[in-house]
Amino acid sequence: MELSTWLAFFAASWAISISPGAGAVAAMSAGLNHGFKRGYITTIGLVLGIWTQILVVGVGLGAVVAASGTAFLVIKWLGVAYLVWLGIAQWRAPAVPMAAQTEEGSQVSVRTMVLRAWMINAVNPKGTVFLLAVVPQFLDLSAPLAPQYLVIGATLGFTDLVVMGGYTALAARVLRALKSESHLRAMNRVFGGLFVAAGTLLAFFKRAA
Repeated sequence: MELSTWLAFFAASWAISISPGAGAVAAMSAGLNHGFKRGYITTIGLVLGIWTQILVVGVGLGAVVAASGTAFLVIKWLGVAYLVWLGIAQWRAPAVPMAAQTEEGSQVSVRTMVLRAWMINAVNPKGTVFLLAVVPQFLDLSAPLAPQYLVIGATLGFTDLVVMGGYTALAARVLRALKSESHLRAMNRVFGGLFVAAGTLLAFFKRAA
């Protein structure tokens, strides 16, 4: 990939990462519930989900998903159900301050946090269709594709690590200002509602004709 092409994609990747979506909601939710240091683990899962999507697109399965009505709908509704489930779980989460969670040893495991975040980006046909539309514009089809996909994956991974880290840090600052159970309960319901809203938007997403 030529430097000028990479610079164009690098600029586009910032816009892709900053645009609000389920990943941003997940990052802020993690910052709210766990603080920055532990909440940032969620970003790792989100990046792994992006890399999964790039792998799917790179080996040609993305085009199959986009073209097959049945495959698209199965993955789409799996993604919708998952986001709504996350929203309900967040809504019903106990209003327990992070410090109390640490003392009681009831924090969610690192593995679970990474897996949940991975699912958000990996099981999302909207992301597949988006990558199918964007990535080919930056590929040199006369050159080997694998190295180019590696560069694209590394670039998107870097920008997401930075941007989602920012979302996590922002929410973690809010966490420090929350002193009462009513505040924590209200924020849980806000983020629970955002997850459900993201799932609802995905439900209305359709393949391009």
